[in-house]
Amino acid sequence: MSTPSVTTPAVRTVLGDLDPAELGVCDAHDHLFFRSPLLPGQELDDPAAAAAELAAFRAAGGDAVIQWSPYGLGRGAGLLPTLSQESGVHLVAATGLHQAAHYAPELPATLYGRLAELFVTELTQGIHGGPRAGMIKVAGGYHSLDEHTHRVMTAAAEAHHATGAPIGVHHELGTAAPAVLDLLCDRLGVPPRSVVLGHLNRFPDLRLYRELATSGAWLAFDGPSRANHATDPWLLDNLIALAEAGYGDRLLLGGDTTTAAARSVNAGPGMPFLLTTLRPRIARELGESQADQILRVNPSRAFATVWRTP
Repeated sequence: MSTPSVTTPAVRTVLGDLDPAELGVCDAHDHLFFRSPLLPGQELDDPAAAAAELAAFRAAGGDAVIQWSPYGLGRGAGLLPTLSQESGVHLVAATGLHQAAHYAPELPATLYGRLAELFVTELTQGIHGGPRAGMIKVAGGYHSLDEHTHRVMTAAAEAHHATGAPIGVHHELGTAAPAVLDLLCDRLGVPPRSVVLGHLNRFPDLRLYRELATSGAWLAFDGPSRANHATDPWLLDNLIALAEAGYGDRLLLGGDTTTAAARSVNAGPGMPFLLTTLRPRIARELGESQADQILRVNPSRAFATVWRTP
């Protein structure tokens, strides 16, 4: 693994900083470990199952996974380096904070005064003495941004300015993306190229997608492993329309596997679905070059930055 200089963009993986050209075919939003009170009994907390899913993804041609599980949600950061080494898959861990509803009621309030410091520490020094995070995960609400969101996104912007870290945004059912760009980019000064807008497939509005793409932010369609979503049938049509409109260089794909039942090893689509099912369809419609652009080239740009040490 190469060690770029401080002026060279790098993807910060759990095994160290990586030349973006080495990232390879990437699942740009997924979860190996995840635990939330909103999903009782559906925790992703089994290291053996995580290893099996990575092995299946690797066998399908996958090279990298960006894990968006943030602070306090059982992200398994200490397990990620071994999983990466044993699977041969590059892994990126996340700092950040999800919606308040995913935590015990008292937890967010205890963190508000030191969120930016926490994010910077996990990005530059490591997560609980383990690997460094390589991105910041934040979240909006359904068609709105509440006080919790404003606090977390303000801290994320501070951490971005201190470190250069990319910011990935959970959009509840795909909504409120314009409000997020207004807050993060227009008001807090985060460059749109450092913002990944997640879950857009859950709000299939092609006109909105075009507007978001013109901002320079990344558009992540990251739910095909959750096959119960009614918006999944529109996913390919929207990808094709955006690529044909000239926005193929802004698109990312991820599985967003958040429950054990959604994993391929449990008969769910899981991580391999992106490569075994969706990639061939994209290649047939748009050509191999565009499929490679979305799954390899774009992630290598979206999650790479010139890292700064405060």
